[in-house]
This record gives sequence, structure tokens and C-alpha cells, in this order.
Amino acid sequence: MWVLAAILIVALMIPVVAILVDSPLGKSVARRMEGRVDGGGGATPEVRDMQRRVELMETEIEDLNRSIAGMREELQFMQRLLEDPRRKKPTS
Repeated sequence: MWVLAAILIVALMIPVVAILVDSPLGKSVARRMEGRVDGGGGATPEVRDMQRRVELMETEIEDLNRSIAGMREELQFMQRLLEDPRRKKPTS
């Protein structure tokens, strides 16, 4: 019985881990890990500061793009509602 529970937990953790790795938090952790491996060279503090600022801006742009995509979906939904409010949903 506990083997079945362990298999079920592992099977359910796979999509959760995939979502976390693809999230902004997972990408940020990956960038930090890459920075520790590559960042030990002769980069000046100004260059490191600029790299950090560029990474922050890239993260902000990704967040803004997700927000815009969400707003587009909401706008399309509202437009469909306003087109013909008496129209019934098609039955499947």
C-alpha cells in the first residue's frame, strides 16, 4: 500500500516540479547558478552591476508580457460578451 502511495506522490510531483522550473522563480535560480559558475572571472563591479540590472529588466519585461497577454484574453472575453449578449452558448 505504501509503495502505491509513494508512486502516486512521485507521479504528482513531476508536473509540479516542471511548473516550478519554468516559473520566473526557477529561471531566476538558474540565472544565479549560471552567474556563480561564470561570474568568478575578471568582470569588474560595473560589469557585474550592469549584468544584474539587465537580468532584472529582462525579468520585468517577461512579467509585463504575461500581464499584457492576460489583458488581451480578458479584452477578447469582454468583446465576445458585448457582441451579442442574447446569444446562447453553443451546446456540445
